[in-house]
Amino acid sequence: MEDCKVEKIVTKRNISLDILEKVFKIEERGSSIKTEVLGGLTTFLTMAYIVFVNPAILSAAGMDKGALITVTCLATAIGTGIAALWANAPFALAPGMGLNAFFTYTLVLGQGVSWEDALGVVFISGLFFLIMTLGGIREKIANAIPSVVSTAATSGIGLFIAFIGLKNMGIIVANEATFVGLGDFSIPTVLGILGLAIMAICEIKKVRGGILISIAATTVIGMFFGIVDIPKAIISMPPSISPIFMKINILGALKISLIGSIFSFMFIDLFDSLGFMMACYKNMGLVQGDEGAKGLKRMLQVDVSSTLIGAVLGTSTVTSFAESAAGISAGARTGLASLVTSGLFLLALLFTPLVGIVPGYASAPALVLVGVFMFKSIGNIDFTDMKLAIPAFITIVMMPLTYSISIGLSFGFVAYIITHIAAGEIKKINVALWIIGGLSILNLIV
Repeated sequence: MEDCKVEKIVTKRNISLDILEKVFKIEERGSSIKTEVLGGLTTFLTMAYIVFVNPAILSAAGMDKGALITVTCLATAIGTGIAALWANAPFALAPGMGLNAFFTYTLVLGQGVSWEDALGVVFISGLFFLIMTLGGIREKIANAIPSVVSTAATSGIGLFIAFIGLKNMGIIVANEATFVGLGDFSIPTVLGILGLAIMAICEIKKVRGGILISIAATTVIGMFFGIVDIPKAIISMPPSISPIFMKINILGALKISLIGSIFSFMFIDLFDSLGFMMACYKNMGLVQGDEGAKGLKRMLQVDVSSTLIGAVLGTSTVTSFAESAAGISAGARTGLASLVTSGLFLLALLFTPLVGIVPGYASAPALVLVGVFMFKSIGNIDFTDMKLAIPAFITIVMMPLTYSISIGLSFGFVAYIITHIAAGEIKKINVALWIIGGLSILNLIV
């Protein structure tokens, strides 16, 4: 009798393993279930900070923070789950850093656009992405635009995000004489600096989840100083998403003045996601052959569908997260890792009381560290070639100085065209770039 029970258990286990292998091709890609689970867990730990940071950024636009916590978890879980089941890829998707800053600080606070209209801008940019993805135009545009501008844009966004983080920590404040100055070292500011130090140490020591550790530690310390409320519960049902769900205003986003913003969302997501995906597929050994091409095409479809879903739910552009590289480095090769990550973000919904008490000074250092990660790409720019150095420099500095990603990009494109005309290399300016240059000028004028 016992032998029969054991045999049934073994049979069921073998069937389950066969299903997993058929769906995810685990052994075929040289991985194992244990490795995929650990890879998914690693990715979750390295990007779980988005549950704290995204609501902190978007709530500054006037959106309900509780609803944002729930939507951030849901959008991340849904997008990552689609990547697992449709593309069989170990990629996680979440509201993109830089894109959420652009949403709040450039569109809503900078241009006075309502957050409902801003969600419409995100949705429309997603629709354009869908058309480009289905028509294969997305890859062609990526190849047409100069790499120096896209690389500089990544560095510039990093500098912009870091600037916002330092501002939210209270280290940088407004100054009438010098525009910006050093703030007072209040308790929240000191704790923010401590949090940044913890993140830096964890990163240097290669401790997984360093951002999460820092946020938790500085939040707890804040409780002892009485500047953070002690949560009334640890586990509870997540806050309702009704304050922001389906509040998108697409018609309100159909304005000439928002064309530049729509283009900026498209551009940033285009290069960040496509470049990241190609690098990861290469790292996994899948860059060549039908499987790699099929996987990349499907991941682009996942990326755009996640953006549309996220806008309807009530968050800024949902895109492939660079932190997925941590899971891939840990050995993840299939969608099973993404399925694990997706499940952990759904589980995080039950711990929203803990997320809700996290103060701004605790999450702000994460912006600085993410800024560092993004700014590192500046090393790929050849500053010895002035026709490349000038547009790159202008792109980078104009983002934080104008408090606008789209303006920085527009200046960068125009500068690239001017320097190449001056250098007698007008042939390097393709038709797509001339069109983008015209749109950039229109964006600056409007």
